[in-house]
Order: sequence, then structure tokens, then C-alpha cells
Amino acid sequence: MPGDSTGGGLDRAPKRKRAIIIGGSICGLFTALLLRRSGWDVAVFERIGSELAGRGAGIVTHPEMFDVIARTGIDVTEARVGVGVSGRRVFDSEGRLAGQLDLPQVLTSWGHLYRLLRAALPDGTYHHGRNLVAVEDRADAVRAHLADGSTEEADLLVGADGLFSTVRAAFLPEAQPTYAGYVAWRGLVDEAALSAATRAALCGHFSFSLPPGEQMLGYPVAGADEQLEDGHRRYNFVWYRPAASDGQLADLLTDVDGKRHPLSIPPHLIRPEVVAAMRADARRLLAPQFAEVVERTPQPFLQAIQDLETPRMRLGPHVVILGDAAFVARPHVGMGVTKAAADAAALVSALDDGSDVEAALAAFEARRLSFGRAVVQRARHLGAYMQAQILDADERARAERHRRPEAVMSETAVATGIAA
Repeated sequence: MPGDSTGGGLDRAPKRKRAIIIGGSICGLFTALLLRRSGWDVAVFERIGSELAGRGAGIVTHPEMFDVIARTGIDVTEARVGVGVSGRRVFDSEGRLAGQLDLPQVLTSWGHLYRLLRAALPDGTYHHGRNLVAVEDRADAVRAHLADGSTEEADLLVGADGLFSTVRAAFLPEAQPTYAGYVAWRGLVDEAALSAATRAALCGHFSFSLPPGEQMLGYPVAGADEQLEDGHRRYNFVWYRPAASDGQLADLLTDVDGKRHPLSIPPHLIRPEVVAAMRADARRLLAPQFAEVVERTPQPFLQAIQDLETPRMRLGPHVVILGDAAFVARPHVGMGVTKAAADAAALVSALDDGSDVEAALAAFEARRLSFGRAVVQRARHLGAYMQAQILDADERARAERHRRPEAVMSETAVATGIAA
């Protein structure tokens, strides 16, 4: 009979393919938005039980990131995403201008970009407090087993769950991050809290101070209330400093209760004397403008710099990892968010080509695996001179090439020098 659902009548509409995304940060949001635009049914599972918008600090943008934002359907201009700067500056230890480079760029904050993407995703698609405990990848589908005892089944599971990915650990337990030999002190300070002289020197540029074997950089980002106008923004800084893993790092990561944290520490648990010593070093080593930024930052936080490379991104017939779950490069390339966005776009493009999921994942991996490796390698070269220990003569020579002010300005957070 016509319309008989048992067959012989009109064809039924094909069932929408379903994707499970583990991790609701920026990489997961890009993936979810692009898959939905491509006709997939999407569910995002984030282990944290609340919104993530208060996390993170500054982000360097690249044209490729804006291209992917446009593909999500968000109507946005660069001006809304972040703060534009006209170029770069290096200041010497006395605060004098030691170098300048014209290089227009847009800088944003993690929270500002997260909110933009999160607002475009329907609430019913995003599930807080849902933690993955196991993945079962079968020939016909993939199952995600969650900590609350529930099971979700789909045609595709995307691990967008970051550096310590549960998805990656289930398939590649040997792929672990490694400590690079130095840390980054980071922070955000209200632009209005800085002196007029410091605002004039720093807040229109991407700026650097270069103590021996260290690197301080900073740039303006959106304010706490997402305002982008002069005087209402915040200033983001990152200060890279060597810290040997067997001594100084252990001390930095020992909290107020005497507990040693492995490679990160909650900001509010950093010992006051550690922060005080860091501020004193800033006054001693940095350009005075940056010393003021450090002094007036209410709560600096500490990040151990790590590398991560995985041998595969396609982990099974229906399982793939993207972004920081697959590759984490030292921040000097400024490509983390753009790389995650491009991973998501490449995945959806492969799925759109009409192949089955397994073939699409293989095509995606072939396209992105070499790029991830190239980004990690480039970042290692740029950061070698800040390591607590330089291992050999070749590495020392390479490090010297990248530590000159002219090289720092032209190489940091740009896409040049990366070839897959």
C-alpha cells in the first residue's frame, strides 16, 4: 500500500546520522556547530557541571579561524571577535623601545570566543556533568558509557576532550604529554588598572620583553564584560620561564596545603610566597611596563608547558580525536584554537564527501596528521631557548636563531614556518 512503512510504498526519509562529541570546550563547539550545519544529529557531553566561559586567557586569531566561524553560520566580523592591534613591539629592561614590526592582528579571549560559539548551539544539544568512562566501538556503531550509568549510541564519536583526553586514553594509553622544561605565568588585568604610560606603550600592540633565557609577551583582549572599547578591555600576559622538573617545578606546583600537583595547580592554591617571588622577579627582570602588568594582576596562574603528539587521530571505525586531544603544541605558534577549528572543518568536509564514516575518518587523518606534527615541531624550535636544559649543540644553535628580538616578533603566533 502507498505509504506502508513495512515496504512497497513511498520511501521513508533517511535517518539522520548521529554524532557524540566528548568535550564541550571550543573544539567540541566548533565540531558540533559544523556537524549540525551538515545535517547531523549532535550531542555534546561535557564532564564539568557548569558553563566554561570563565576559563582561559588570551587567544591569537588567524584568518583560517574566521573562515571556520563563518562556516558555522555565525554572522560575525573580526571586530566582534576580538581586539585589533597594529603591530609588535619589544621593550628592553629599561622600558625603551628595542624593536618594532608592523603586523596587524586580532586578539581575543578564550571566554569571549567560547560564549560566541556556545550561544549558537541549542541548549538541548549540550549536556553538562556527563563524564565518559568507556568507549565501545563496534562494526555498526559506537557506544559511549557515561559515569551516570547511561549509554549513548551513535554513528560517530569525536574526542574533543583536550590534553588529558579520556577518549585518547581508551585507545592510545601510551600517548602522554611530556613536560617541555619551562612554565608560563599567565594573567589578565583590567586595562583601566594600568597607568596611562603603560597603556600607551602596550595596549595598542602585541608586545614583548626578553630577559635572558625567558620571554614575556602581552596583548589586549576583551574586558570581563565582553567590551572591546579602549579603556574597558583587559590585558593578557604570558611569561615563559625555565623550571627544571626535578626541583623548581616541584616547588612551584606544591600548594598551600603542601600537596604536590603533577603538571598544573589551581590558581587559588598557589602559595602566596611563590606569587610574591614571581612579582619580585618581574620588577628585577622585565621592562617596567610589564612589571606593572604583573604587579596589578589580581590572580596570576601557572601553566607547565607540555608537548603532545599522537600517532593516530582515527582511533576506530567510528572514533576520532581532534584539537588538543590529538596534538598540543607549545603556545609560541599561537595556533591551538585555529588548529582545533581547522580540525573540525576538515572532519566535516571528509564526512560530506559521501564516503562511509570509516573511510571519511581515514581521509581526515591523512589530511591532518602531518599538519599536527608540523605544528608541534615548529613550536619546539621556537621555545627551545627557554628550556631548563638544552640537550645538544644543534638544538642550542637553533635556539639562538629564534631568541633574537627580530625573530621573536616575526615568528611568534604566526602561521609561517609550518609545513605539513
